[in-house]
Amino acid sequence: MSAIERLTLRGAGLDLAADATGPVDGQPLLFLHGSGQTRQSWGKALVEAARHGFRAISLDLRGHGDSDWSPDGRYDLDLFADDLRAVLTQLEQPPAVVGASLGGIVGMMVAAADPAALRALVLVDITAHVDMEGANEVIAFMSAGADGFASIEEAADAVSAYLPHRDKPRSSKGLAKNLRQRGDRWYWHWDPAFMSMGVDAKQQAEGPTVLESAARGLTIPTLLIRGGRSRIVTEEGARAFMEMVPHADYVHIDGAHHMVAGDANDAFNDAVFAFADRQLG
Repeated sequence: MSAIERLTLRGAGLDLAADATGPVDGQPLLFLHGSGQTRQSWGKALVEAARHGFRAISLDLRGHGDSDWSPDGRYDLDLFADDLRAVLTQLEQPPAVVGASLGGIVGMMVAAADPAALRALVLVDITAHVDMEGANEVIAFMSAGADGFASIEEAADAVSAYLPHRDKPRSSKGLAKNLRQRGDRWYWHWDPAFMSMGVDAKQQAEGPTVLESAARGLTIPTLLIRGGRSRIVTEEGARAFMEMVPHADYVHIDGAHHMVAGDANDAFNDAVFAFADRQLG
């Protein structure tokens, strides 16, 4: 098993934390997480990518994980896209991007504007249209933790209530990576200003034409993975995306919710690496 290396990459005016593994001269696979998540979301996928001979890199987006927070509290989509463009200049060759939710949107925007920037794109439960009822559930969960938690166990209970379909882990050690202690309270490891900007679903609702234009502008190999029980991307939304991007591949994973990689990791990896091996091998 390849060792995990900690990297610091330069975004658009700030530092971004990343993990990397696999051969240094391998085709880069860049993993971008969703709103409120961190680079830790891709742990098993990184290992599998290295096993397939890829240079796997998972990035903390600005305001998340160990990356810097926006000094002016801004988190609009263009800034995330600018960060990605800056990161691309530091890689040996154009990567394929695997992006969940917000990360997928950023990858789609950059790929549509400059098709040569990315080799391929995997969109994990995100398209140009988002079901707002499901998106509001995500926003409510993220907002509910704004005042922090008395303990890691209390945070774990909140996650279990939000994700009742998942078995609660016996240990909360993994969850602790997504929390930081300030005083006697534990807080999610993202900038609170990120929520006030309404990033991700709310911005999509206000400006869907931007994302529709990005989707229609995709020319690189593209894969859409949808969780069969997702409340963010409906089956109708997936079909609409495939009409916008007729060359795209589509994988529907039964039983998975919005966070597909965590809900059905083996099926997720099978879909990603079948596509990656075919397009990048």
